[in-house]
Parts: sequence; structure tokens; C-alpha cells
Amino acid sequence: MKKLSVGIIGCGTIGSEIAKACQDRLRERIELAAICDIDGQKALALQSALANKVPVMTLDSLIEKADLVVEAASAKVSADVVEKALKKRKAVLVMSVGGLLGKEALLGSARKTGARVYLPSGALCGIDGLKSAAIGRIDSVTLTTRKPPRGLEGAPYLKERNIDVSAVKGETVVFEGNALEAVKGFPANVNVCAVLSLAGIGAEKTRVRIVTSPEYTKNIHEVEITGDCGKVTTRTENVPSKTNPKTSALAFLSAIATLEGVVNDVRIGT
Repeated sequence: MKKLSVGIIGCGTIGSEIAKACQDRLRERIELAAICDIDGQKALALQSALANKVPVMTLDSLIEKADLVVEAASAKVSADVVEKALKKRKAVLVMSVGGLLGKEALLGSARKTGARVYLPSGALCGIDGLKSAAIGRIDSVTLTTRKPPRGLEGAPYLKERNIDVSAVKGETVVFEGNALEAVKGFPANVNVCAVLSLAGIGAEKTRVRIVTSPEYTKNIHEVEITGDCGKVTTRTENVPSKTNPKTSALAFLSAIATLEGVVNDVRIGT
């Protein structure tokens, strides 16, 4: 059986973990064909860390070579990666889903090209229930994200308002608004709300609260969905990645599980 050729754009925490999984857990069905990063040193560091060396390529060359392109770079480039991949009729898995909000037409173009777009659930549970609920009427979707101050540092929303999260003494709400506003203000922190938006009632109707406290040790996502289905609530307590506190371990695990679902014959769940 021919292996699926995968190329990874972005060699940070998430991209590195996916790359290692391609050469380990998924090695029977997937071949890691190439890696790419705007920071050449990151790409070379990952290349040297891999058991089997793979070439470092430019973005365009990687898309040309791979059957499936994994975007694990940033929301700034995710829409561009999707557009380029679809033009080449290549499947694409997107981690920085926030970059697709406001550009949902790109997802529609996938139907025209026949290429597939995969959006992993990321660091929260409940997407399966939301997709099911969306078959009927949904009245509201609310996400409450709780993160330690370190997990929010550098967010544009905080910089613009001179909010110093390192000075926070107790549990503090630092943001309330819709998902579109949340993604713009916290592009590296709340990709989960973008996934919720696309699976449910859209970014303008999906409500988001971001809370921080020096007492928090985990990245916690609480989702509440109401509608014809009744009421669905989920709470996911994520362990932050050891190399990047802004990233939850479940985020890259969900990407690996998605890739596994792409190449496996049996799929479980909605």
C-alpha cells in the first residue's frame, strides 16, 4: 500500500510533535516527505532531531511534493497555506484555524478542487456534540478559557490595553467578546474558539471569555452549547506543553489523531 506523503509547515512545538509521530506511530501508513519553517534554524533543529532525516524545503516546494500539507505555523499564514494547497489540489490539515475566520470562502473552494481540508478539534472536547447539535437549531455557544498568565503573555489585546497579566493577583477576566474578536486579540492562545465557530454558529455569535490567575497550572476550556439538543457542557483541563506554555499537549495529539483517521479504514465518533 502506498504511503501518504506528508509535508509539515512550521517546526515549533506542534509541528515537531507531528513530525515525530509521522516517523513513529504513523510510520506504516505515512511518509514524512519534507519540513518547512520561516526560521531556518528551527527547521534544521527539527531535521537533526528526527530519526530519519527529511529535506527542508520552501513552502511552495513542500506543497508540490506532499499529498497532504500540515500547517503548524501561525494564523498569519494559515489562510495562504490553505489557498496554495487547494490550488495544487492537495489535502491540508490546519492547526492555526483562527487565520481562517473571515476567509471561510476558502473552505468552500475545497469542494470545487476535490481536495480535503482537515481542522482538528485541538485542545478542547465537545466538537463532536457541537457538530451533531448543528444539524438542528443552536441557540448559543459559549467558551470560557482559563490560562496561567504565562500562557497569555504577548497577546495583542493585552498589549494594546497595557494589561500586565504577570501582575494579576487573583482570578481575573481579561477578555469578553465574540470569537472573531478573541482570535484577533489572542491569535496564539484561543484557536479552539475558531474551531467552535466553524463547527457551530459562526464567529460573531460564538461567545468567548478569557480568564487568568497565578493559581492556574493548566489550560482549561469550558464549552456550553444550548439548542434543540438540550444543553451540552464540556470541561477540558489541559497540561501545557513543556516547551511552549501557550500550547496544550492535547492540541498536537488531536492533530496526530486526525492524521491517523485520514489513513485508517475505521473511523470512530462524529
